[in-house]
Amino acid sequence: MKEKIKKFILDLFFPKFCLSCKKEGAFLCEDCEALLKISSLHRRYRTENLSDLYFALEYKSPLIKKIIQLFKYQPFAKELSIVLSKLIINHFQLIENPPLFLRKKLDYIIIPIPLSKRKLRWRGFNQAEEIGIELSRILKIPIIKGVLTKEKDSLPQVELSEKGRRKNILGTFAYQNQKNLLGKKVLLVDDIYTTGSTMEEAAKTLIKAGAKEVIGIVVARAKVGEDKLEK
Repeated sequence: MKEKIKKFILDLFFPKFCLSCKKEGAFLCEDCEALLKISSLHRRYRTENLSDLYFALEYKSPLIKKIIQLFKYQPFAKELSIVLSKLIINHFQLIENPPLFLRKKLDYIIIPIPLSKRKLRWRGFNQAEEIGIELSRILKIPIIKGVLTKEKDSLPQVELSEKGRRKNILGTFAYQNQKNLLGKKVLLVDDIYTTGSTMEEAAKTLIKAGAKEVIGIVVARAKVGEDKLEK
């Protein structure tokens, strides 16, 4: 009840406007959401440690770039996690063969890509965790926080080459409370997948900890250079 009252007051004094057309009511109105090319296709994507990857759309649209950058960078619009999670859910609903985890939910857990302590203090929240929380709420799949940790600070991946990204992220993740991972199928959540270095390193850590399978889930897939912050 308190959250509903708080939301009502915020909406009353700080109304939301569509980030595209400026219509009042939501950060992304239905008309503008319909313009985003949410993928209705899914091709199995396997790497050394990932058994598959799902992404809602390509990171090409200026609108999706604007939404994700407002989410991750100042002014840090945390509520955009709801918009971004909805795009992922729409993707699941559009593809011809829905993911197995939509039916056999008890076999899976959600784990977000973690931030370093310094980055978490700076942003105030973990964007992957916020998306994971929304997906957990909608899909009724439990989210496990804190089992995957980022022990080392690293340079921002967006400024590095593909080779530099792999080297930068190497050995930065660790795990704890291993019992929560043993034999589990993990849905590993992040916002953008570019070279895959971050997700691959995180998946490797989870497999080492005893996870049975790791499937990546992101909002968008980008090419190197597309994920740079637009000023």
